[in-house]
Amino acid sequence: MSKETKRIILQVGLFILTFITTTLAGASWCYGKTYIAIVPFNILVDDTFTLNDFWSGLHFSVPFLLILTVHEFGHYLTAKHNRIKSSLPYYIPMPPIPFSIGTMGAIIRLRQRVSSLKVNFDIGIAGPLAGFVMALIILFYGFINLPPAEYIFEIHPEYEQYGFDYAAHVYGNQEGVIDVVIGKNLLFLFFEKFVADPQRMPNPHEIMHYPYLFSGFLALIFTALNLLPIGQLDGGHVLYGLVGYKNHKLIASGVFIAFIFYAGLGLVHPLQPMGDLIFYAPAYVIFLVLCLRGLKFSNQSTIMIALLIFAGQFVWAWLQPSVNGFTGWLLFAFIIGRLAGVDHPPAEIEEKLDTNRQVLGWIALIIFVICFSPYPIEMTAAIPE
Repeated sequence: MSKETKRIILQVGLFILTFITTTLAGASWCYGKTYIAIVPFNILVDDTFTLNDFWSGLHFSVPFLLILTVHEFGHYLTAKHNRIKSSLPYYIPMPPIPFSIGTMGAIIRLRQRVSSLKVNFDIGIAGPLAGFVMALIILFYGFINLPPAEYIFEIHPEYEQYGFDYAAHVYGNQEGVIDVVIGKNLLFLFFEKFVADPQRMPNPHEIMHYPYLFSGFLALIFTALNLLPIGQLDGGHVLYGLVGYKNHKLIASGVFIAFIFYAGLGLVHPLQPMGDLIFYAPAYVIFLVLCLRGLKFSNQSTIMIALLIFAGQFVWAWLQPSVNGFTGWLLFAFIIGRLAGVDHPPAEIEEKLDTNRQVLGWIALIIFVICFSPYPIEMTAAIPE
């Protein structure tokens, strides 16, 4: 068996496994309880879980994987068009652990170096633009085909006793469960205001039960993360094409520092007991240093920036204790800092982008802004009295 055949078998196997895990995720998120229990994937040990329940998850997995696939094939086909050797997508399944969405995305591998700035730009921007268009189609379909407001009582018959005033009675009132609220971004707010029937628009706590909205929202989050103008992310390729090597390094470093600053807001603050601060503060600063090594500054500069970020976050928490960041972004910042890097390697052939490419580049950065959700998912638990 040739290496290429083994590679294709691996890719097909990963896709099938990802299809299964995302379908299980859809069945759990979209048709389970609004309050996701401590182990939301109890379907794996639930004797009442049937094949029909599994099929119901297709309403989530199919649109979500469709957006993801269109994104990756945008890269793949553009690479092929420019005669750059590229692999088919490798899908990354995510095991059915608590709060899993079934996948960590997909990647393609370029099998040769791209020497041209323009070709690098074209390959980088093609994926998020293609995926974004597909996400718009999925979201438009989901918002114009919202079920009647009574639909939520099919998912939660226990809400019916409260009528449409159920929100005042159920959220945050059940011990031992986690209340999940889906955040929003500018594009989602646009669809909600100008496309959706306001009488059918679900409560933010219930959006995960609307699979086309939920899959579209997650796709927008993936799109925004890919378009961060940092390193060799898709947005990094776009920024590099627009502003060149030196300006890219400056802007990407600033964006990365700002991203970490926002993500860590509220993680360490003056209201914590002194004993906790003595332990957590040094550990957090060490974590910041590890993230910031992606800037490739000197050790002294890296430590200084980490301390300045910590001090700024600490003062912010003292002045604005109710304004917190989304700590989930810190994991992504760590991955960038340790694996992907913040700068972009210089292209062998530096070319100025033509007007059409420049316009597309700025459109891609606008797409990042309207897709980015500062607080995509909020999870709170009821506190026993």
